[in-house]
Amino acid sequence: MKTENVHGSKPSGHNVVETIDSTDGASQNSPGMPPYRRGIHPGMYRDRLWTMRQYAGFSSPSNTNKRFKRLLDSGQTGISIAFDLPTQLGLDSDDDISSGEVGKVGVSIDSIHDMRELFSGIDMGSISTSMTINAPATTLLALYVAVAEEQGISIDQLSGTVQNDILKEYISRGLYIFPPEPSIRLTTDLMSWCNRNAPRWNTISISGYHMREAGCTASQEIALTLANAIFYSRKAIESGMKIDDFAPRMSFFFACHNDFIEEICKFRAARQLWYELVEEEFSPTNPRSSQLRFHTQTSGVTLTAQQPKNNAIRVAYQALSAVLGGTQSLHTNSFDEALGLPTEDSARLALRTQQIIAEELGITGHVDPLGGSSTVEENTDDLIHQARSIIRDIEEMGGAMECVKAGFQQRIIHESAWEHLRSVEDKSELVVGVNSHVDETEPVFEGLILDSSEANSKISRLIEMKANRNIESVNESLSELRQCCRNGSNVMPPIISAVKAEATVGEVNSVLREEFGTWVAPSGV
Repeated sequence: MKTENVHGSKPSGHNVVETIDSTDGASQNSPGMPPYRRGIHPGMYRDRLWTMRQYAGFSSPSNTNKRFKRLLDSGQTGISIAFDLPTQLGLDSDDDISSGEVGKVGVSIDSIHDMRELFSGIDMGSISTSMTINAPATTLLALYVAVAEEQGISIDQLSGTVQNDILKEYISRGLYIFPPEPSIRLTTDLMSWCNRNAPRWNTISISGYHMREAGCTASQEIALTLANAIFYSRKAIESGMKIDDFAPRMSFFFACHNDFIEEICKFRAARQLWYELVEEEFSPTNPRSSQLRFHTQTSGVTLTAQQPKNNAIRVAYQALSAVLGGTQSLHTNSFDEALGLPTEDSARLALRTQQIIAEELGITGHVDPLGGSSTVEENTDDLIHQARSIIRDIEEMGGAMECVKAGFQQRIIHESAWEHLRSVEDKSELVVGVNSHVDETEPVFEGLILDSSEANSKISRLIEMKANRNIESVNESLSELRQCCRNGSNVMPPIISAVKAEATVGEVNSVLREEFGTWVAPSGV
């Protein structure tokens, strides 16, 4: 097992007995008790199974709707929406910049008509929905709210989350639009609006996943994620909220990679460290404010195009790590995702992987079954120690945002990614099918092939919608949004009004671009 600090060296171990004995009584080492090392609920999966939330989105809203329904019919218990690149960047399908990308890596959403089609026949009041959206998170939540109201569902009954984590976009993913300060305003505006109107909605999902996928280590994933969460918490408090107003509705998102034991320890370490950090700085009165609740996705970067069926095995063990680590929801990647979007058969197999773990292995009857193992406890302590050290460095540099501006996190990720690449190339780290047990005669495997005519049809429908709507109502609503940007009031109400008037994602975010500007983050190189 590889347990590395930020500089790549193996840390010294810590005595697990000292960790256990340092707590205030044996009860604090029980599941459901602070510091939540062993899980946030006393009974964990005995009482409530994790949410099986398969990530899906491609082509048109109608095709994605069909995929959602098939997955729900197959036993999926939550929806997770993948959006295409234009939507993630706040662009309409008919924008010149969107050419060639409409519906390619996720579903294309331009207007209320698309969101309505996406959830046709799906009761939005009875399903939890996750939307992987960041820069235009306010717009996509507004569309979701508008369609839910059309279904007769009260806003306060909606459950789910928007990712709404812009820092990791600056750090590792690059799908940001606005400069840091207005981006954080949009984040806190959404958090504040949900606190008042949508109390069951998770207002932000702080993502370590994308930073891990970009190349950072397990300890770095913990540290960078929690440092970002501390920054968001401080900004939310600066905006007028109290820690107990928003922290119980904060969620986290982690990757799960191949090192089976390390990944289990990572989740346990993140829970304990988050509890300690929140208690140290914010002193909440609601116990849920310091409980780390998280979604896990199995690792995309560990999937190989070579011998792709091997990926099904990797995914199964990664999913098992996440469950043994105490995840609250889980997405299992399809084995063919290194080649393209998952086929219907591979998506079903990925869901069945979760269901076999839940229903056949017997582990859901045990809470933190590996707790007490010297290997697990010592490595959990090691990861806490390493992550604290990195967070301390970030704080000394002025916090997460200042480090982003200096390229600190970006540099850490680049260095770790390079070390991993070298280890694969020199075979000190083996990858079956890539540098070990290579089969030059393996047959060519084809993934899902999208119908390009879907994009053209979508663009045509959008152009027709724009030509037939009440443009005066659209312009009036966008003018109200522009005024809101200037006077500092919350952007959510005018955005909701705008999308109800048939303003598009591109038009709403064009106003925001004009008012807030754009920005290029440092690469860290």
